[in-house]
Amino acid sequence: MDYISMARNAIESHYDSVCDIIERQSVIENNITKNKQEVTVESNKPCRVSFENIFANTQTDTESEKNQKIKLFIAPELVIKPGSKIVVTGRGRTTAYKNSGEPAIYNTHQEIILELWKGWA
Repeated sequence: MDYISMARNAIESHYDSVCDIIERQSVIENNITKNKQEVTVESNKPCRVSFENIFANTQTDTESEKNQKIKLFIAPELVIKPGSKIVVTGRGRTTAYKNSGEPAIYNTHQEIILELWKGWA
């Protein structure tokens, strides 16, 4: 077993959730493009969501600004487009997120910054 496989197995051993990847795609019926519909392009993929609280330096007299960074860890071979809806089920709950940009892809995994889902743009 090579080092990349060993590292990937170690990372994937921490996955504690599964997710569905949903894209909004146009549907063509009888040569007519219909409204865009939600299409599940990947289903039940093992993953992990990580949360990090970030305190901004802009502190007022009463409180400092706090932001939360949400990151998805998932297999590197999956293609997840920016703007995709990602529904994560794990740790006793299901939460919908939006892929907020291009993933950081490594040999062992990819990392995607998420935002809470607020609807299609």
